[in-house]
Amino acid sequence: MKQVPLTIPEIGLIAGTRAAGGAGVALLLSNRMNPEQRRAIGWTLLAVGVITTVPLVAQVIGKLQECKSTEES
Repeated sequence: MKQVPLTIPEIGLIAGTRAAGGAGVALLLSNRMNPEQRRAIGWTLLAVGVITTVPLVAQVIGKLQECKSTEES
């Protein structure tokens, strides 16, 4: 198993993006609000979760590659 060192703020950002995406999916699947509002908020939260995940994944992959190059040296 590969280990990548992450800081507490990075872990918080990752958790936040997962929470936003999960909340968006939950709203899209629920029937508690006005359907138009629910869809608008749900898709927005899901999009925010996905869009903010991309740079975080790139950062983690960069750290993983740094660890590999350090190990090979």
